[in-house]
Amino acid sequence: MAGKTLFTIALISIISCIPDKKRNAISEIDNGTGSEILVHTDKNTIKERFSAPQGYEWIDEKQESFGYFLENFTLKPYKSKILRYDGNPISTQHLHEAIFDIDTGDQDLQQCADAVIRLRAEYLVKNKRQDEIQFHFTNGDLLSWKDYKNGTRAFVNGNSVNFKKTAPFDDSPQNFRSYLNLIFNYAGTISLNKETKPVLKSEDLKSGDILITPGSPGHVVLISGACRNKEGKKLFLLSEGFTPAQSIHVLSNPFDKNRSPWYNLDVKANETKTARYIFKPTNFRSF
Repeated sequence: MAGKTLFTIALISIISCIPDKKRNAISEIDNGTGSEILVHTDKNTIKERFSAPQGYEWIDEKQESFGYFLENFTLKPYKSKILRYDGNPISTQHLHEAIFDIDTGDQDLQQCADAVIRLRAEYLVKNKRQDEIQFHFTNGDLLSWKDYKNGTRAFVNGNSVNFKKTAPFDDSPQNFRSYLNLIFNYAGTISLNKETKPVLKSEDLKSGDILITPGSPGHVVLISGACRNKEGKKLFLLSEGFTPAQSIHVLSNPFDKNRSPWYNLDVKANETKTARYIFKPTNFRSF
């Protein structure tokens, strides 16, 4: 839950914890209903690790798409814990089913909107689309990776930002991370909401779309998997970062344990409940 203005980071304390489930090569999510969602615990991507519910099949994404990137992103070993930016585990460890194998940094910066920004930026890099990497600050100013690597820096004074070329060209991974950290500091759910377009039909939802409440604080989750049955009904996996900055993780679904971690999503719903946040109104958007 990380909607930031230029100078404010909302902090949320997450409490409670339940015991971990056992580790097996092939496991069933313990939902207490007799239904089986198979988890291939020895697999290391979302699409390989989680089976679709009975009667459903994974939807194949185009290889160059953001959805394909997410579904095939490397995961940490099964039952890994969510860690804060300082390396300590958060207290609530029963609301996730997988952890993305991507660092969180050592500062309280990569929160919910920033997790989406990070994954989107890494996707563009992997697909050799670096010149498309650009994000707005909450106040509306835009800074691209192309300008930053060419030496442009942001000088903040109150709510105004001046951009000046003060550094030499540097396209190193370290400088790219410095760029992202700057974006994390001054962007958030408000700017991310403006950078995306609304999804108006449930049948159009796909991996890579987001569900977002813009605000200070606000929150955002990312669709990171989609399956469909013969009637065309879709179910989805959701992932998020959170506050304080912590591991990006795939959410369980405590409201439909028969299908967890899959979610039934409706763009026209008055509200959408996820494991850690209720989105009201429902606001799905796409890059």
